[in-house]
Amino acid sequence: MGTGLSAHREGPPGPAAVAALLDAARGGSRRAVGRLLTLAEGPERGVLLDAIDAGPVRVVGVTGPPGAGKSTTIAALVGAYRERGLRVAVLAVDPSSPYSGGAILGDRIRMAQHVSDPDVLIRSLATRGHLGGLAAAVPAALRVLAALDFDVVLLESVGVGQSEVEIAAVADPTVVVLNPGAGDAVQAAKAGLLEVADLLVVNKADREGAAQTVRDLHVETGLAVLTLVAIRGEGVPELVEAIEAHHRADDPDRRAARARVQVLSLAQTLLRSHPDLDGLVAEVGDGRSDVYGAARRLLALPAE
Repeated sequence: MGTGLSAHREGPPGPAAVAALLDAARGGSRRAVGRLLTLAEGPERGVLLDAIDAGPVRVVGVTGPPGAGKSTTIAALVGAYRERGLRVAVLAVDPSSPYSGGAILGDRIRMAQHVSDPDVLIRSLATRGHLGGLAAAVPAALRVLAALDFDVVLLESVGVGQSEVEIAAVADPTVVVLNPGAGDAVQAAKAGLLEVADLLVVNKADREGAAQTVRDLHVETGLAVLTLVAIRGEGVPELVEAIEAHHRADDPDRRAARARVQVLSLAQTLLRSHPDLDGLVAEVGDGRSDVYGAARRLLALPAE
């Protein structure tokens, strides 16, 4: 095991080194798991994915505005799934920073009860500066976790942009956590969170204005709205059951729709780093080419 890990520090991994890491991770090495997830974020991703033969893994997306209580909600969900004997991974996604680790890893108090549990993995996925960004890194990380026999992945995001669309493409369901009061709901609507929500949850539901927020969200979205006091565990069993019911209702059409968003999102990410892009942009900018023809050439499509 030590040889396989040290080989990675000396240069890009080969198939044998990746296989050694997988064996070490399955044997309980947290360091090997971390190295595999680092590979999933970077330019060595292809070698990693070629070595993995894994089926899908259950993914629950959790998002919402900052301060809504995502960390507390996720900690409560981890506890509920562990009571069922499931192995749980938490991926905290922060596409803007390679250092912050996402909100959940900055809140050790909430997750302290799970940090030492060998069947719980808590990991940040900071994609800025890595090949492919969020659209590429998340599916690869999920493949790793599936190969390591995790039963469910809780995928948390910062709740402020395009990352939510990409998370909704891999999650079933996407849970949007909000606080009581019109401000949070309006902020969520402006950020596009309500559009990606499969389940809406009003956390801190013991506060004034919670009932009105539930009514407003139901009118706005047509979705049933759950209430939660995550810090006390109130409403957690109902949330888990709603997640399970949504998963049971999944069908081929919905899976195909999620896959379509994943493919298109990743294709857009790859096109941004296409070697011909800058040259085509320059041609359009100085009038030597029109934008329609440049787009077709970028995609290697025949001229109209």
